[in-house]
Amino acid sequence: MNPLQKDIKFGSGFPTLLYKELLRFWKVAFQTVAAPVMTAMLYLLVFAHVLEDRVRMYDSVPYTAFLIPGLMMMSMLQNAFANPSSSLIQSRITGNLVFVLLPPLSHYEFFSAYVIAAVLRGLVVGLGIWIMASFFVPIWPASILWVLVFAVLSCCILAVLGIIAGLWSEKFDQLAAFQNFLIMPATFLSGVFYSIHSLPPFWQAVSHWNPVFYMIDGFRYGFFEVSDVSPWHSVAVVAAFFVLLSAYALRLLAQGYKLRT
Repeated sequence: MNPLQKDIKFGSGFPTLLYKELLRFWKVAFQTVAAPVMTAMLYLLVFAHVLEDRVRMYDSVPYTAFLIPGLMMMSMLQNAFANPSSSLIQSRITGNLVFVLLPPLSHYEFFSAYVIAAVLRGLVVGLGIWIMASFFVPIWPASILWVLVFAVLSCCILAVLGIIAGLWSEKFDQLAAFQNFLIMPATFLSGVFYSIHSLPPFWQAVSHWNPVFYMIDGFRYGFFEVSDVSPWHSVAVVAAFFVLLSAYALRLLAQGYKLRT
């Protein structure tokens, strides 16, 4: 039996913590799901109206269709990050984090519950955007496997970042700084609204250092089977980033970083 199987036991507190995190965002779905979908639709309407006849990506892909996977991924990432980060900071400030720490939960269980709930929230938001966007421009995945791989892996990465941010932040403004100065620039400057081939060489090189670029580019490949880099390259970068971040987050949880002090 490996350590993960030994630490996550059936009948432990893991299902309860997972249920609590799922219920936490689902009970306010109008705010946590409907609002991000509406925001993405506004982006789509504005950019499609202004640029549809002026910009064309990959020759065969209309700009509005090109935009939809990028908006889906951007919203999924932002919501996957928001779920664990806001939960942890709220629990710390209201003082009810102790009720999560009192049960005999391992750090694997703690980590898995927050990540799974965040991934599900991200996927629900992404699905909602795809359904609503289909009323304007119907697009269907050319490869559903690539779409699912990049959607799940990317949401996992932002969920882990959300855990790290939630552990590090002691006040809401610290969490806001993490989101405004790291998450937002990384998602907006990653090819959501453009192909990096339209950028000057210097900014193309800079974009290749942004892991979110590989998430969006690989996800878009699943819809159109065209991309700026190979999807195998993208999935390798995304998977490696997930492993590294997960190892760091699990280490923080195992040490009880800012949880027991």
